[in-house]
Amino acid sequence: MSDVNSLTMDRPVEDSILNHTVQDVLGKPIDRVEGPLKVAGKATYSAEFGFDRLAHGFLVRAPQGAGRIEAIEADAAKAVPGVIDVIHDFDGFIRNAQQGGETEAPTMGVREVHYVGQPVAIVVAESFEAAREGAALVTVRMSAGDGDFGIEGREDEAEKPADGMIPAHSDAGDLDKAMADAAATVDAFWTTPSQNSAAIEPHVSIAEWQGDRLTVHGAYQMLSSDRQQLADALGLEEEQVRIVARYVGGGFGSKLGIAPECVAAAIAAKQLGRPVKTVMTRQQVFEATVRRSDTHQRLRLAADGDGRLTGIGHETIVSNLEGEDFFEPAGLATHFLYAGANRRVTHDIVRVNRTLSGSMRAPGEAVGMLALENAMDELAEALDIDPVELRRINEPEQDPSKDIPFSSRKLAECLDEGAAAFGWEQRNRTPGGLRDGDWLVGHGVAASARSNLLQPSRARVSVTPEGRAIVETDMTDIGTGSYTILGQIAAEMLGLPIEAVEVRLGDTDFPPAAGSGGSWGAGSSGSSVYLACEALRAKIAASFDAEADGLTLKDGHAIAGNRRVPLGELVGEGIEAEGAIEPGEMAEKVNQASYGAHFCEVHVHAVTGEVRVKRWTGVFAAGRILNEKTARSQCIGGIVFGIGTALTEELVHDERDGKCVNRDLAEYHVPVHADVPHMDIRFLVERDAAANPLMAKGIGELGISGAGAAIVNAIYNATGVRVRSYPVTLDKLIDGLPPV
Repeated sequence: MSDVNSLTMDRPVEDSILNHTVQDVLGKPIDRVEGPLKVAGKATYSAEFGFDRLAHGFLVRAPQGAGRIEAIEADAAKAVPGVIDVIHDFDGFIRNAQQGGETEAPTMGVREVHYVGQPVAIVVAESFEAAREGAALVTVRMSAGDGDFGIEGREDEAEKPADGMIPAHSDAGDLDKAMADAAATVDAFWTTPSQNSAAIEPHVSIAEWQGDRLTVHGAYQMLSSDRQQLADALGLEEEQVRIVARYVGGGFGSKLGIAPECVAAAIAAKQLGRPVKTVMTRQQVFEATVRRSDTHQRLRLAADGDGRLTGIGHETIVSNLEGEDFFEPAGLATHFLYAGANRRVTHDIVRVNRTLSGSMRAPGEAVGMLALENAMDELAEALDIDPVELRRINEPEQDPSKDIPFSSRKLAECLDEGAAAFGWEQRNRTPGGLRDGDWLVGHGVAASARSNLLQPSRARVSVTPEGRAIVETDMTDIGTGSYTILGQIAAEMLGLPIEAVEVRLGDTDFPPAAGSGGSWGAGSSGSSVYLACEALRAKIAASFDAEADGLTLKDGHAIAGNRRVPLGELVGEGIEAEGAIEPGEMAEKVNQASYGAHFCEVHVHAVTGEVRVKRWTGVFAAGRILNEKTARSQCIGGIVFGIGTALTEELVHDERDGKCVNRDLAEYHVPVHADVPHMDIRFLVERDAAANPLMAKGIGELGISGAGAAIVNAIYNATGVRVRSYPVTLDKLIDGLPPV
């Protein structure tokens, strides 16, 4: 059993060991250590594991959006050569995916159908092709039910959801009076559509039973809680379930909780006594995993003549399935981003018969800041104040909703550096007033903010007799660089070259980590690696007969005074330790968030309304940057998401039955290379002692927050057309374009 070095974040870590280490590997733009495996096709993803007697499953979908299954007719499917069986379990299958971090099973039972595409059975065959053919021949007989398929016209049916980590409703002061007394106001509605994460790897599970123990190779982000969800769904003890996800081809929140293919594969494998692999098609991923909720948002801003906000209102209506508590927290950043004494932030749910809505990259800020940062642009125009200056004027001294200090906050500095780098002073100042041939040119700005969270996380680190380090945790790498940054942390703490560190991830046989989500992965799992290495440093110092504070670890050697000894000689047959981090009083005593500023230039065709994003500067402050290259990549990826949000991405549902009608990447339009300009991404030097012992904050979801709003602000600057319905497609611009 490893020694465990535990830390509860009840107070700031004022002097991190990383402030004194000398290996100089942390923060550097090191290439992804698993990169060569991926480009060579040697990184084994979940669908690529081979098993003896492997059978292939294909999910059968419900053809209606509401009703009850009366019969599943499978004779034609069973007659297909290679089909082994058609399996259904009306009570045991899960209706929909589970939310991230939940430890109980998702909603169970599929006889009652709640959305088109709900998986209700699985065809198992000797080949994928036979299973797919069989599934097409299964007839699902249903009696019709009454369904509600959209928000439009049903806003008065919205209900207050249960409070969770985020309060659904929050009020302070008198917003109505602030609006009535203000020198300038904004009061308008914004809408955003449903969206899909569209990760490159579809959802997949291979289920294999060995006696009463189940192993699932699956594409999942949070293995520790996923394991608990799966155990609960199948009536097993947690110890009977193992989940392996060594490499995950993107998730963006869609793989936080277990999805229907996982439970179906496990039930089928148990019944048949052989492993079953079930890979969702792209259409099934769109229909039967999770979507980002569509939103209706009302933004109200009240300001005095100097531009100081006296009131902020952000009221949001979202949608979800009956019985689901998750709501898109669009007002999350509104709670703390700007000053203003009178405040109202609410979220209400309309129940719909559509795919489950759940977390998608930056749940809350990604769509909420579209409306907030557009409204700030409108207020700046009403007051004739520079949009950057308006944001500076409204910098709060402390969290205006909770009256607690910020752990660190460099929004103003991000705005200043971004403005200087972008050339904001030379921007177009007259909407519709700058042309380049047939193109109208506009410039926009928006703030970026994303709350920083710490989650319980554990890791085990060992040092071998050869002087190498091994890191083990069930943390996942979903393309974000976990393998690399955890290796860098261990290398820096133990004074090793990165090549001497092996990182093993994605297996619930390893210590449980926070998983990839909420931008907490690096800070949480990285801190557990830090703590394990801190304990190892103490052991090494004791073997060296030195004080830990006086020990230097560098290039595989321990150094104290004039003594320099190879690390392997000090550890004997090897040493190991575990680190465990958990949130504490810092989560309540200070407001923790990462900040940034987006500046962009767009060109809008004066005749067609086509929008091209031509130039981008982004400046971010997120505590200690653990790897400059992976951090920059995360910001670029988030901004690309923002481009899609602003211009192309819209999950379209048929209002008659809730069916997702653009359920593939041919019809659901994500940005491609031609849509994305070169991006100037910069990081400010920052350390946040209240966040964790790394002094690092989350960055994975920071880039998307506010990005789409900067584009839409720039479109207004180019054309004089305000659009409050996302995405900004040509039809929403063309009638309002200035004369050619």
